[in-house]
Amino acid sequence: MKHPLLHFALLAFSIAPAFGQKAADAPPVALTFPGEKLDQWHGFTRHTFQHDGCTAWVVEPKTARPGTPWSWCLEFPDAFTDRCAAPALLAAGFHHVHISVGNTFGCPDAVKHFNAFYDLLIAHGLAKKAALIGISRGGLYAYRFAAGHPERVSVIYGDAAVCDFKSWPGGKGTGKGSAGDWAALQKCYGFKDEADALAYTGNPIDQLAPLAQAHIALIHVVGDADDVVPFAENAALIEQRYKALGGEIQVLHKPGVGHHPHGLDDPAPVVRFILEHTAEK
Repeated sequence: MKHPLLHFALLAFSIAPAFGQKAADAPPVALTFPGEKLDQWHGFTRHTFQHDGCTAWVVEPKTARPGTPWSWCLEFPDAFTDRCAAPALLAAGFHHVHISVGNTFGCPDAVKHFNAFYDLLIAHGLAKKAALIGISRGGLYAYRFAAGHPERVSVIYGDAAVCDFKSWPGGKGTGKGSAGDWAALQKCYGFKDEADALAYTGNPIDQLAPLAQAHIALIHVVGDADDVVPFAENAALIEQRYKALGGEIQVLHKPGVGHHPHGLDDPAPVVRFILEHTAEK
């Protein structure tokens, strides 16, 4: 049996003609950040530093893919990592990044930090469009960033992703909800009360038109038995509404699986989808 990273590297190479260049032709990316510390992350060199008041990191591939594509896990970057595509994308020549904004549910202040981080990465030579990874509540982070700047995103991979905070943490549907997180979310967003939060129209399910117009491709992995972030209240609404807008979306179902474990035993379908939708134009 092939080593998983080798398997995905071969998979990436198999669609390389879509990029129109050989990997060796990729321009160099200058990765040096003030006060950075270097370590290893899943076998790749990671640069950790402070930016915009937050801890941030960038992991570099052995050889950058043409066009310097990159993936960005906006929350829980160390949860079920091998199942959620990032190491395989690194093996395929992607950079991989994260900035820690805390448990802030994709609120406006969090998005400000995301934008500042994006500007830094572009200044360091990464592609102008990112492949976003939204795990669980990270779905709020990913979709909120994308809705504000759809021109900065090529693809969104949602994994058991929260797409409506009324579902989680609000618990206003069939899911368990989280009272503590619901109170924290209202504070982060500056809502005056729960009624104000429930009237909000900036959830991912409400802000899909800009993504469809920008031709952002979506892929979701869902557990059909998820009682924390129920499919019917989250990814199912994304799927229905995005298709109605003419957008491209693929949903991969895990029968009988709950909220955990995230990702897939073999994340190759997600990796292939991301590779195909980040080809250099």
